[in-house]
Amino acid sequence: MKKCISQNNLKSVYLENNTAIKVFSKDYNKSDVLYEALNTARVEDAGVNIPKLLSVSVNNGQWEITSEYADGITLTQLIKEHPEKTADYIKKMVEYQVDFQKKSNPLLLKLKDKLIRQINGIETLDSSVKYELLTRLNTMPKHTKLCHGDFCPDNIIVNIDDNADITSITAVDWVHATQGNASADIANTYLLLKLQYSDSSIDIADMYMTQFCAATDTKKSYVTGWLPIVAAARMAKNKPDEKELLEHWVNVVDFQ
Repeated sequence: MKKCISQNNLKSVYLENNTAIKVFSKDYNKSDVLYEALNTARVEDAGVNIPKLLSVSVNNGQWEITSEYADGITLTQLIKEHPEKTADYIKKMVEYQVDFQKKSNPLLLKLKDKLIRQINGIETLDSSVKYELLTRLNTMPKHTKLCHGDFCPDNIIVNIDDNADITSITAVDWVHATQGNASADIANTYLLLKLQYSDSSIDIADMYMTQFCAATDTKKSYVTGWLPIVAAARMAKNKPDEKELLEHWVNVVDFQ
């Protein structure tokens, strides 16, 4: 018997026989469904340990993607239940991200191309700001590392032991995966953490960036150089609750 474990206006996720069945609304774009399935398969081909894609089908006029079920709890839930262990959890999050960023698949969309398209598509951005952002993007080193595109605690599934320490970790929702510069993906996650934990007494986003830079011997200024670019690209989602923070980071003058 199917059990609904997640639901919004566009899609619902059901658990059945240890599989996760994502059911899309009837008006959901077919090409977007197929792109998500293809991206997931390409991440698998890159050798990342993720819940495997099992099938793509249509049932009662609705597209479905069936994958292995990732048993466990989200990192969001774990941090909420054990805030005293936040630093340890963020370290595990960083370790997993650094590991999958060592992999790549040349068939994945190039991150730079996606960012260019997103920035050019934002009608509310002044043309001079777009020019500065695209100029900055053009100067960034071209890499081919695997980038998740939406790597945040909601998309991270973990298992824990009796001491609430993480024993296994994986990520889901690879629809936005690309090949590109790892620091761009870090900057994007930094923004997601800023948005998710804006009311937290701990600056989890800064903790995350500090741990990544220490683990990879990366200068913090190099990662923050990506912030105006990824913030502008995220503005394409047109989420009112994110507008203030994103506009703050889009101010490229702060990073000259």
